[in-house]
Amino acid sequence: MRNLSGSRVEEFVLVGFPTSPPFQLLLFVFFFAIYLLTLLENILIVSTIWLTPSLHRPMYFFLGHLSFLELWYINVTIPRLLGAFLTQDGRVSYIGCMTQLYFFIALACTECVLLAVMAYDRYLAICEPLRYPSLMPPSLATRLAAASWGSGFFSSMMKLLFISRLSYCGPNLINHFFCDISPLLNLTCSDKEEAEVVDFLLALVMILLPLVAVASSYAAIIVAIMRIPTAQGRHKAFSTCTSHLAVVVIYYSSTLFTYARPRAMYTFNYNKIISVLYTVIVPFLNPAIYCLRNKEVKDAFRKTVLGRCHHPREVPD
Repeated sequence: MRNLSGSRVEEFVLVGFPTSPPFQLLLFVFFFAIYLLTLLENILIVSTIWLTPSLHRPMYFFLGHLSFLELWYINVTIPRLLGAFLTQDGRVSYIGCMTQLYFFIALACTECVLLAVMAYDRYLAICEPLRYPSLMPPSLATRLAAASWGSGFFSSMMKLLFISRLSYCGPNLINHFFCDISPLLNLTCSDKEEAEVVDFLLALVMILLPLVAVASSYAAIIVAIMRIPTAQGRHKAFSTCTSHLAVVVIYYSSTLFTYARPRAMYTFNYNKIISVLYTVIVPFLNPAIYCLRNKEVKDAFRKTVLGRCHHPREVPD
C-alpha cells in the first residue's frame, strides 16, 4: 500500500549505533547524562537572562535565543537515540521521520543565521562602541532574531517539499540515529537529482552566507582590535569574542563538512560520528563556553540561583 506521499515505505528503522548490549548500556548512560546536563545548562541560562534586568541587552538577548534553540535541538534528536538504546527498536513512522527532519533542518539553519547575527552584534560593539546603542536598539535585535528563526524554518520547508515528494520502496533501514537528509536521499527509489540540487543550494545559502558574514565581521573586529594602543585593551576587547568564535568554529566546521557536500557522505559510516558532534556535543559545550568566560552571566547566575547560599539566614534570638 502507498501512503499519501506516494511511497511504499510507511515506516523507517533507525540503525543507530549497533553494538554489544554492555556497550549499548554504556552509550545510553553517556548520552542520557549529556542530555540532562544540556537541559539543565540551557534552562539555567535562559532563566538567568530572563530574570536579570542587567542582562536585557542585545548580546544576551541573542544568547538567550541560542540557549532556547539548543533546548529544542536536543529534544529533536537525543530522545529518539535514547529510546533506541532502551528498546533496541529504532522504528519511526514516515510522518514522524519527516516531522523530525523538518524541525532538525529548521533549527540547524536557524543556528547558522543566529551565530552570524551574534557576530554582527560583536562587530558593532567593538568597532562602533559609541554608536552601538543607536545601531543595535532592542527593536532591531528582535527583528534580527525573528529573521533568524524565520529563515531557518522557511529553508527547512523548501527542502522538505522536495524530499517528501520522493518515493521510498525499500529497504527502509536508515544508517543513522535520527532522520537526516543524506541517508533518506540514499534510500529513495525515484529520481532524487532535483531534491539533491535544492538541498545543496539551500545548504550553501544557509551555511556559507552566514559564514561569510561571520568572517567579514571578525576581519573588521581584528583590524579594530589591532588599532587599540595597549595590550590590556586589546585583550579585553578580544575576550568578548572568544566564546562566540569558539562556538562558531566547532559548529560551522562540523555542519559544513556534513552538509555542503551531501553526495560525499553517502558511503561513509562515520557520518554518524560527525553528527554526534553538532547534535549532542556542541549543544552541551555552548552554555559552558559562554558562561565560563562571561563574568556578567556568572555573577547573575550566582545572584539569581545561588544567592541564598551566599547569604545565610539570620538566626533569631
